[in-house]
Amino acid sequence: MEKPNERLRDVVIRFSGDSGDGMQLTGTLFSEISALVGNGISTFPDYPAEIRAPQGTVAGVSGFQVHFGSERITNPGDYCDVLVAMNPAALKANRKWLKRDATVIIDGDTLTEEWLRKAGFETDDPIAELGLEGYNVVAADITTMTKHALENSGLDNKSIVKCKNMFALGICLYIYHRPTDHALHYIDMRFGKKNPAIAEANKIVLGVGYNYAANTHQFANTYTVDPADLEHGTYRSINGNVATAWGFIAASEKSGRPLFCGSYPITPATVILEELAKHKELNVKTVQAEDEIAGICTAIGASYAGNLAVTTTSGPGLSLKSEAMGLAVMAELPLVVVDVQRGGPSTGLPTKTEQSDLLQALYGRNGECPMAVIAASTPSDCFHYAFTAAKIAMEHMTPVILLTDGFIANGSEPWRIPSMKDYPQINPPIIHECEGEFMPYKRNEKMVRGWAFPGTKGLEHRIGGLEKHSLRGTISYDPENHQTMVRARARKVELIADEIPPQTVEGNESGKLLVVGWGGTKGNLQGAVKQVRAEGGDVSLCHFNYINPLPKNVAEIFSRFEKILVCELNEGQFAAYLRQNYPQFSYEQYNKCEGLPFTVAELKQKFNSLL
Repeated sequence: MEKPNERLRDVVIRFSGDSGDGMQLTGTLFSEISALVGNGISTFPDYPAEIRAPQGTVAGVSGFQVHFGSERITNPGDYCDVLVAMNPAALKANRKWLKRDATVIIDGDTLTEEWLRKAGFETDDPIAELGLEGYNVVAADITTMTKHALENSGLDNKSIVKCKNMFALGICLYIYHRPTDHALHYIDMRFGKKNPAIAEANKIVLGVGYNYAANTHQFANTYTVDPADLEHGTYRSINGNVATAWGFIAASEKSGRPLFCGSYPITPATVILEELAKHKELNVKTVQAEDEIAGICTAIGASYAGNLAVTTTSGPGLSLKSEAMGLAVMAELPLVVVDVQRGGPSTGLPTKTEQSDLLQALYGRNGECPMAVIAASTPSDCFHYAFTAAKIAMEHMTPVILLTDGFIANGSEPWRIPSMKDYPQINPPIIHECEGEFMPYKRNEKMVRGWAFPGTKGLEHRIGGLEKHSLRGTISYDPENHQTMVRARARKVELIADEIPPQTVEGNESGKLLVVGWGGTKGNLQGAVKQVRAEGGDVSLCHFNYINPLPKNVAEIFSRFEKILVCELNEGQFAAYLRQNYPQFSYEQYNKCEGLPFTVAELKQKFNSLL
């Protein structure tokens, strides 16, 4: 008998289990299927900080949250409608993220004394201990049913148990009327050639989970989430790291310069290097260096040789690259340094998100050493800002820092694939020849020097970290010359403001409260502002992507609001930067340093307290 079907506007599902339970793959597949049927999606992979914590412990819980809906989704949601917990530790770790009427699906085979003890439960009744009596808790014997379905597969027990994540995926696909075709195709693509038996086993378990949900009475309803009314075009699901890599490839094409990435692997930035390494056919060269310093130095050398040069890192690596960034500023070579921010200081929280590298990006070098700083806001717009950072670096002959963070780097959303004809050409100031003596540091009206490649006859010149003559480029210790060069390098960065778009405001152009954010907090801030406005609150959002230089119209925007609230995932770094640049305004702050993004609920509470 067919179950009643209810239409919903949006749903949040959180998949969680041990690191080896395949929850990231399960969540990714579910979100991709939802994108394919036309839903708006936003995801939040939540990795454990330890590479392999003891099995069954809270420290080892890996999660993947997906928010999908019948409209554009800007954030992965605060609390979940469905929690899939593959063991008691996953249940315990995620109890606080449940909505009041949530459904909890747990592998009943793990509700044993051994698993409960590993998770730190004090009793043998986790449902009562966590206060879940009023929830729809479905304890399905997932492991047992997986083993039963594959008892004649010929696979060993370990391989069989690894398929249980497909059982959980099958349940969720049935409940929310998702087709299984894409999951079956993905399984064939990933496992079919190397191990057909594993592929077949996963497909069987997916079907068993789907049929279990259809036939059990524990799921009284099924649900439909209609497609979102998105702008017409061709879409794919993309995460921030892949989008960043592709943005650089696009910039390479539009500039005519080959792309070089020299990097050292570091969480959560490594995927950019991995993605670029796949595209040698697009004139991309990659070097996995022995350390962070070598990574940026190879990139500087590649820039000197005429490449679009990129290096990628996270906070600790940005610290190590600081001296070489100073070299790029002094030599005035184009370079993009990507900092995928994570919790710090030191090793900090390697798999958790934060925005605490801002002041390091702005000032973390010796001497007067200004650099352009840009911040991406969403997984998909990492493409645009990677392209923009590369364009600024090459056209202004300057290093640029592109800030993303773990939240948007690992998160994904639908991305409307752009047409490259809609992106501008990039025109580096390349010099092929000159009349008379070559002056390598002669500047144009934008204070930009020319880019002369080594080996070009007549364009021989010195380059390096010592101060140089303002025209000839020879080493100079003259005090007045040094002052001239310091101001020239600073002025060059300031003039970038002439080419960046004016700052915009979402909501009323004036009013009681202006919420200010930057970088990866945009989706959550948008969600909270939208809800408060729907409830009658006079609040607008001013979200920044261009940090140094700032857009020219910032002061004019700020002057139109009674209160300014700066929200950021640190202890107030952007607020301090705004106070330095616009001291005539008063700033409220809302800060969070938990390794987690803002929730819409906590932001709404703060906005309403100021209104």
